[in-house]
Amino acid sequence: MKKIFLLAILIFGFSCSSPKFINDYSSLKSFNKSLVASKVDLNNWHNLDPEIDSIPGTSVERAHDELLNGLKGKKVIVAVIDTGLDTGHKSLSNNIWINKDEKINGKDDDNNGYIDDINGWNYLGSAYDETRDMTRILRDNKVNNRKYDLVEEEIKKEIKRSNEQLNILNYYIQILENSKELLSDHLNDDNFTVEDVNNIETEDEKLIRAKNIYIDFDSYGYTREYLNEGVEQYNDFINYHFNTDYNGRKTNDDIYDLYDTNYGDPNISNIKDSESHSTHVSGIISGDRQNEKGNKGINNLVEIMALRAIPNGDEYDKDVARAIRYAVDNGAKIINGSFGKYFSSNPEWVIDAIRYASENNVLIIAAAGNESKDLDSLSNDNYPNDQFFNKDEFSDTFIKVGASSINLDGNFTAYFSNYGKINV
Repeated sequence: MKKIFLLAILIFGFSCSSPKFINDYSSLKSFNKSLVASKVDLNNWHNLDPEIDSIPGTSVERAHDELLNGLKGKKVIVAVIDTGLDTGHKSLSNNIWINKDEKINGKDDDNNGYIDDINGWNYLGSAYDETRDMTRILRDNKVNNRKYDLVEEEIKKEIKRSNEQLNILNYYIQILENSKELLSDHLNDDNFTVEDVNNIETEDEKLIRAKNIYIDFDSYGYTREYLNEGVEQYNDFINYHFNTDYNGRKTNDDIYDLYDTNYGDPNISNIKDSESHSTHVSGIISGDRQNEKGNKGINNLVEIMALRAIPNGDEYDKDVARAIRYAVDNGAKIINGSFGKYFSSNPEWVIDAIRYASENNVLIIAAAGNESKDLDSLSNDNYPNDQFFNKDEFSDTFIKVGASSINLDGNFTAYFSNYGKINV
């Protein structure tokens, strides 16, 4: 599931009060931060229990205490099809899968078709920035006349929306910086705190406005770094994701030939710091439960098999299909796929791979997506899935999972999560 920077498009005028806008916290209407922070470690809320902790987590801690205490288990290989992985991370380094039948010697020792695949495989090579699948469909003329206008119109809409969001983000950055400058001059301190700002007493309208803006921005988590991240993402949309003149593929293979297999390399590490999604996901699955740093993983009896196949853009169907088959053939019992898209060039390749996993009793956990869409609707195609073009499900080991929030009330489903009584 790709991280999406969410920012509401609001038109507002300036007065003494600051603007109200929406970000990832907007659904947490019943979430009392001070109360929860006093009760639990917020890094670990997702592992807590609704009954014991009054927090709608996954009851992982309760399971360890009541069901698993004193029991011995065996290691399970979990394949994470995602971005590059920080294999040296202190909370993960002891839980990385090692292919014991392979040696680093430039040879395919285990005859699985991959040379020196010690921890998994990198299907992206040195690339990371990429287009969306709809862009590739248009760029490579892999679309029939019926869908051409649909894809072209969708790309135009996305570019327009991205430019609008960039204008808003740059506007927010400007008013935040202007407010900080006024507050800094008033406090005679460049390193002031929110508490310092709260304590300002003034009748100066400009200063009151700056104070309210700064406090509101802070309460919503709109730091300069956060806003800059949004600017970077929407620039990526324009420059890479929806740019039909761009091609990020660097592996010299034919993306439309499933049997052109001589590509990629064994380097499954992230190639830049911002490529962190696989590390994040793997930490939730198996982060060290003993080191008291960051979140606790669900279970440490896990070996993470890293399959780097998700770029900054849409994944290639060829890479996903081959990664699923790699995971099954090399001993994974669970595959985690936190990615997805709404256009697919070759969905049949991935469908065949999902069917192959099911035939071998390998569980696939797939993310539902972050667009608040009903995936039971025939108009919302979402890939990967275990249906062949809206026909009956063909896999008993494929689960599409949505996101929950920290609330126990009607806002239990995260506001951004895709949903569907049948498909999620």
